[in-house]
Amino acid sequence: MSIPSQRQGATSPPERGRELLARKWSYLLSGAVVVALDRNELDREMRDRLDDLCAAVHAEASPGSPSPRSAERIGEQLVALGYVTEDGLRVTLDVLGKGLLGLPEFQPVERHAQSVVAVLGALSSGFLAASRRAVFEQQESMQLSLLKAVRDAQWNLKESEARFEEVVTSSASGILVVDLTGRIVRANAAIGDILGYTTEELTGLGLLDLVHPASVRGLGEAMLALLDDPHEDAQGGSRADRQERVRQPQRLLRKDGDVARISLTMSLLRGADDQPVHFVAVIEDGTELMLLQSELNRQALHDVSTGLPNRQYFTTHLESALRRADPVRGISVFHLDVDAFGMVCNSLGRPTGERLLVHVSQRLKAVLAREKAMIARFDGDEFAILVENAAGTPDVATTVAEINRELAEPVYFDDRGLAVSVSVGVVRRPPSDWAPAEVMRAAEQALRRAKAGGRGQWALFHDGQDADERRADALAVAMPGAWEHGEIGVRYRPVVELAGRALVAVEAVLHWDRGDDSLDHAGCTAPAERTGLILPLGEWHLATACGQVRWWGQSAGLTASLRVGLTRNQSRDGDLVRRVRRVLDDTGLPASRLTVGMPVAVLAEPEAVDNLTVLAELGVGTSLDDFGLGPDDLAVAAELPIGSVRVARRLVERQARGEAEHLAGLVPLARRAAARVLVDGLETREQADWWRAAGVVAGTGPFFGDPLPAGAFHDPIEWYD
Repeated sequence: MSIPSQRQGATSPPERGRELLARKWSYLLSGAVVVALDRNELDREMRDRLDDLCAAVHAEASPGSPSPRSAERIGEQLVALGYVTEDGLRVTLDVLGKGLLGLPEFQPVERHAQSVVAVLGALSSGFLAASRRAVFEQQESMQLSLLKAVRDAQWNLKESEARFEEVVTSSASGILVVDLTGRIVRANAAIGDILGYTTEELTGLGLLDLVHPASVRGLGEAMLALLDDPHEDAQGGSRADRQERVRQPQRLLRKDGDVARISLTMSLLRGADDQPVHFVAVIEDGTELMLLQSELNRQALHDVSTGLPNRQYFTTHLESALRRADPVRGISVFHLDVDAFGMVCNSLGRPTGERLLVHVSQRLKAVLAREKAMIARFDGDEFAILVENAAGTPDVATTVAEINRELAEPVYFDDRGLAVSVSVGVVRRPPSDWAPAEVMRAAEQALRRAKAGGRGQWALFHDGQDADERRADALAVAMPGAWEHGEIGVRYRPVVELAGRALVAVEAVLHWDRGDDSLDHAGCTAPAERTGLILPLGEWHLATACGQVRWWGQSAGLTASLRVGLTRNQSRDGDLVRRVRRVLDDTGLPASRLTVGMPVAVLAEPEAVDNLTVLAELGVGTSLDDFGLGPDDLAVAAELPIGSVRVARRLVERQARGEAEHLAGLVPLARRAAARVLVDGLETREQADWWRAAGVVAGTGPFFGDPLPAGAFHDPIEWYD
């Protein structure tokens, strides 16, 4: 009969006893010593060692067995586990002495007791022998480490001394090592050069003997302060509260009797016991530093190219000139801008442009040579002149004319004769209580007006004009915020057929609701043009109007087209065509139902002509606004794909005053150049009838109603009733 196989994974009784004893050994050992194993790893290790011990006990019990060397190796292995000290051996003997005799495989006890005792004794012998060897090895390692540390320290000391010697010798700064009595014990060559001594002559001298008498006390007190320890008596010294170094300007006496102005930094060198040993003084020659600082100050206040004072220096001088100005004649401030300077740089290069500015500065000096004046160069091609007026000072017009006469004479650079002019803004006799910034702002405003009048012009600052311009500037800078908050909207006004009262188009205009001071379309576009806001605002304006007209067509059957007038910057915008196409695609309004009007004056620029031509090719209606009925305007209308023209409002006003009867004969000429002629600014029935008789097709203006919000606009309207 076969014997059934033992169930897989089951543990026999002897194995079970060893497993429990090994875990107990591991648990108690881990509580008594520190080993580099986790609990599971230590359990496995103890089980393996226990198996080896049991094998040694069985071998010991055999007759004629040799000395249990295997048990000694187990003791050595325990030491190899890590920091297994005598406590670990004590725990091991206590656990195994009782546990081994309790195992079933070592029953009866009387038979195996002697073998267990012999094996545990061998284990202890191996443990102690291995422990002694470990101690000897550690002592030898520590001895070698100490020897190496001493050798490294000696080497580092030599290396540190060599580096210190190299620093002291090669340093461009003067270095003095001074003992605690104030005697120089070492000096490098740099301090010898500063004071005119050799290093041998300096050695042994008292440091304070080299200091100017007026500075001896200050340096002596500083050295004492370095030695003083505020907490030495109370707390045995607190390094954090000590004064580590002293920096001060000094005057040292040279060997030849002159005074050397230097910058001195002194610190205290301490020994290994933290006690003061020497002073170390590092000395910088301040003579070149002072010269350099002076040059840097000059450069900070002067333009590099022309050598003239810069804006900062000019503003400071202006402040003092305002205070001391003659109460009757005062001062005059000129702000100049070189005309066409960008053209010179673009064609001949920036270096030539800089040479030209140097020439301009020289000519300005020549013109103002007899005046008490300061000439300064600001950024780029801008200059400023401050004249402290006297009895013989020429008037502004004479001065500006003389400047432009001087600059009109060609100057030659690389065989090229260059002549320029300047635009000038002038502030004459500003109030003495004005701040320099206010004076310069006024001069800049005057310069802006001068440049608007063309090149070579000048303008005088006036309070009234300035107030108007400041209001316009304030309006322009406030406009983006107003648009963001919904104060700017789109309104609609009818374009009416003069003969049959029919609504032929709806014109979309901007309106800024500012309470009691609302602005119409022109009042909105003017500030937007100045800041560049007109481009995003104009696209929004177009999109809003196209969407509204599209909705009217779907909801109320409105068939009239939409008319939107463009500004100068919109007309020449490189992205105009893309903007219009995007709006038409987004709103779904057919291109044939949109007409854009461009100011006739802008069509002198190629970008505007290209935009108008492409829009016409896309099917968008095109119109010329502010049409003057003159030969040039008629020629432009005849040459370009124009669908209509709108007579300028100023001509309508002249006709209303009876000053332009000849206009009736010009309307037929405009009709030959364009399909339709419209008129803007009609206020009365008589005006409408006159222009209808002259051949105008349709018109807009107050006579047909004010621009209305989308919700209030209605069609038809009895405009004539």
